[in-house]
Amino acid sequence: MAKTNGVASKASAGEVQVQKSPAEFFAENQAIAGFDNLGKSLYTSLRELVENSLDACESIHELPEISIEIKEYTQEEFNALDVMKTSPRKKRDMQLFETKKKDKKPPKEATDVDEITTVENSGKKRKKAPQDAYFKLTVKDNGCGMSHSAIPNLLGRVLSGSKYGVRQTRGKFGLGAKMALIWAKKSTGQPIRIMTSHRPDGGVAPERASACVLDIDIYKNAPRILEHTTRKNTDGWMGTEMSVLIAGNWTTYKSRIVQYLQQLAIITPYAVLELAYINISDSKRNLHVRYDRRSDQMPPPAKTIKHHPASVNNLVIQQLIQFTKTRTLFKFLSTELSTVSPPLARRLVTELGFDESMPPSSLEDKEITRLVQLLRQVQLFKAPDGSCLSPLGEYNLNLGIRKVLEPDLIATSRDKPGAYEGHPFLVEAAVSLGGKEVKEGITVIRFANRIPLLFEGGADVATRVANTKIRWSNYKMDYKRDRIGVFVSIVSTKVPFKGTSKEYIGDDATEIQQSVKRALQSCCQQLRGYLAKRSALKDAQTRKSRMAKYVPDVGRSLFGILDSMRARQAELSLPEAPPSQSPTKRLRLDRSAAQLMIERLNRGEVTEQSLAAKLTESIDDQLNVQEEGTDDKGSAPTQEAQPLYLVPLYNLDDDSNDISHPLFTFRPIMPILRMPAMQVQE
Repeated sequence: MAKTNGVASKASAGEVQVQKSPAEFFAENQAIAGFDNLGKSLYTSLRELVENSLDACESIHELPEISIEIKEYTQEEFNALDVMKTSPRKKRDMQLFETKKKDKKPPKEATDVDEITTVENSGKKRKKAPQDAYFKLTVKDNGCGMSHSAIPNLLGRVLSGSKYGVRQTRGKFGLGAKMALIWAKKSTGQPIRIMTSHRPDGGVAPERASACVLDIDIYKNAPRILEHTTRKNTDGWMGTEMSVLIAGNWTTYKSRIVQYLQQLAIITPYAVLELAYINISDSKRNLHVRYDRRSDQMPPPAKTIKHHPASVNNLVIQQLIQFTKTRTLFKFLSTELSTVSPPLARRLVTELGFDESMPPSSLEDKEITRLVQLLRQVQLFKAPDGSCLSPLGEYNLNLGIRKVLEPDLIATSRDKPGAYEGHPFLVEAAVSLGGKEVKEGITVIRFANRIPLLFEGGADVATRVANTKIRWSNYKMDYKRDRIGVFVSIVSTKVPFKGTSKEYIGDDATEIQQSVKRALQSCCQQLRGYLAKRSALKDAQTRKSRMAKYVPDVGRSLFGILDSMRARQAELSLPEAPPSQSPTKRLRLDRSAAQLMIERLNRGEVTEQSLAAKLTESIDDQLNVQEEGTDDKGSAPTQEAQPLYLVPLYNLDDDSNDISHPLFTFRPIMPILRMPAMQVQE
């Protein structure tokens, strides 16, 4: 057995111990990073490059403008590219390329049906199954770029990155574009090409731009530089452009790529996203998708925080001890860990029975274990601070959903920050009704650290809560017939993903599950008020339409009765109505009123049409009262805003008329203004 990366020793007879580099491990286990098959490899490569571009823009607070270009080549077109050109050769041994034919069964006697079927199908061409192809994937952004000297290690060394630490980030493994490079090396043998213009502080464009052609030595986990130069940046270009040639399958994952871009436009409404798919051999299959910027407000950048005592383990403590500059255990606890004040640190050291002045490097493994156990058992630590997180915000989430899906109604909510295993998290949610591309029933769209999650949604905490924990009927919604969109965005310094693919969050995280439930319930409560008004309006309109059906018949009948009265009056005079014998019996119309109605009939003032019009007007007057409270979508009508003046309480000393509430105190002004006048009169 051949050695891999040098180090090998015989552990026993017939066995060889092999040490592998991180790059070699991920190259052999690419499914861990989302490279399961050709189609998903194309999708994951695009996703990693796009998310790197978003991070580069947000790091300097630049509104992102990201363009994606995918060119598809057949094998012949790929081999004709400049990077693949060789001297043409014809196939010599044709038997190498022939497909073995299966033994045919003896033919059956043909029937009339068989002959007809054969004749009908003889002219039809069967569609070919989707073929694997080669793709040139190019992603361009306007972010901070990369420094010239850092490019090789950033893209050519696995598990080397700038996203480590206790901070909310889109990536954690240090893979990203490196896995795209490894996949390119496996499928096409081609390097990655980078053009970048570095501006770390987001200032003006630098004078020079860098160009790099980079390969990776997977056995040494080291970059292999093929070209690394600089040129004058005459056009003032800023950002990064990465291009990689990979194998993939567009047909099977086209819908996923478009869906990813659509959901990315929802969670990043402050970005311009553009996708251009170009098929070299068939231009009819070309595709262009663009999502323009809807908001100019970017989320605040995430902050790096210290480890919370509830989140540490032995390895974390050992790492902190290795890099700490403190000289005493007391200073180490109060400096390197969050929420540990000096008095609390002194109590912890006393509880352990250690000396406050002992250096932290002198702690042995068993003492570190005792320290970790104590930190997990103490209940006096404050919860992690959620201010270090960078959620999208309800305003941007609302705009993103409206821009992409155009729903009829939408409500958003943000739950209070929480903590899970010592890591802060925050849940934002939205519930929409109607909209394009939303099917009947519940459609759950999930985000984690502002990344769309497209796979394994059935086991996700958001899906489980939406399907089993929310009683939609209590909020005037039919979860089977209404088109309900559920959007859940979770941000945290450490998202508790299940599995290695980082595609879903399990519902066994009770704190996160309860937070998702509260956020969705808050959205549903907002929508219930609108839906109740819409339901009342719909009922009123239904009653109105039903009553309007009878207006012509009722008008015709009333006019017939009045016309017969006029005919009888013409033949004989109307007698006086006899006095009522019973006070409960209804009095008949008097002669003067009857004569007035007959005169109006004779003048043509009362007609069948006028009676129908009066009936319709009466129906409108009775039902318009319910319509005054809502518009056609259940929103409150536009009214003239009333001014509200706030007066500081320290200028008003009389609290006898205060109206107290848990959220505010209302103190009327008028009684206080009248007091001086009353005192003068006395």
